[in-house]
Amino acid sequence: MVEQRTVEVREPDGTAHTHTTVYDERPRSGGSGWLVAIILLIALVVGGYFIMQMADSRASRDTAIERAADNVGSAAKDIGDAAKDVADGK
Repeated sequence: MVEQRTVEVREPDGTAHTHTTVYDERPRSGGSGWLVAIILLIALVVGGYFIMQMADSRASRDTAIERAADNVGSAAKDIGDAAKDVADGK
């Protein structure tokens, strides 16, 4: 909305002059766009952190399963060797 104000000023010597002021009331952003952008950026960083932690957790789990399988295989070999030794009479 545009508002125009005109003021007439009379000097003591009798002269007069006018002064016009125009007020333009545009809707202005209060900076809430920046606030939303910062919140979204923080949410992306936090989400990325948790995704990376999940990926590390899966890799750790897979490594632990692999090590356990290796240990089971080694134990089975040791049992097989012991059984062979018993059968051979050693």
